[in-house]
Amino acid sequence: MKFEPTCPRCGRGVQPPGLWSSAWQCDAHGSVAPLQGVRVPGSASLEVLLPRARVPLWIPWPLPAGWVVTGFADAGDERSGALATAVALSGPNPLGGFGELVIVAEDPGIGLGARLAGLNGPDPGAGCDAGAPAAKVRFDGHDVALWNLDMGRSRAVYTGEALAHWLWLVFDSADTGILMGEIHALRDLRDLRDGGVALEPPFGAPSPFLERNLASTDTND
Repeated sequence: MKFEPTCPRCGRGVQPPGLWSSAWQCDAHGSVAPLQGVRVPGSASLEVLLPRARVPLWIPWPLPAGWVVTGFADAGDERSGALATAVALSGPNPLGGFGELVIVAEDPGIGLGARLAGLNGPDPGAGCDAGAPAAKVRFDGHDVALWNLDMGRSRAVYTGEALAHWLWLVFDSADTGILMGEIHALRDLRDLRDGGVALEPPFGAPSPFLERNLASTDTND
């Protein structure tokens, strides 16, 4: 079934560019970078997404023990490329049971990370960059500071800025956020495209969190 692009902030259907506007339009949020749906985990999805990506495709490296990549999402069109990307991962929660993590990179104002975090968005807001960072991760020899947004027990959210883009780490449930203590570095899956150090992430079953939170809310669906 062909996927129809939706608003990355709310899931409503969007209108394509036309005579009066060169941008996709959401009735609630105006001009948006259209969400292209959830892509299944696997090398075939990466082959489609890597040439489109204008922002990083972040992945913890090395992965936490037992964790696998479980899906992708991106926002943007053929003209702009992917201005927001999401990489989903799943694995054992250190406190027991099953946990999920979605890492988002996006240009300011897109709103995909805020939506997955449970915020109205489009950006992190006052909780970001307030006080000392709660965690740091390394990329290419540099520290990236992350702040913890208090989202209750439904999820744990860490956010900051890396390479001039917003970086979000969204854990489901909040208890899974204890894994932040095991995530010390990130790699960009675009290294696969650019001939960098080979990354061979393991893939698992599709992410329930990504599917549930990026479902279309268009009443015509």
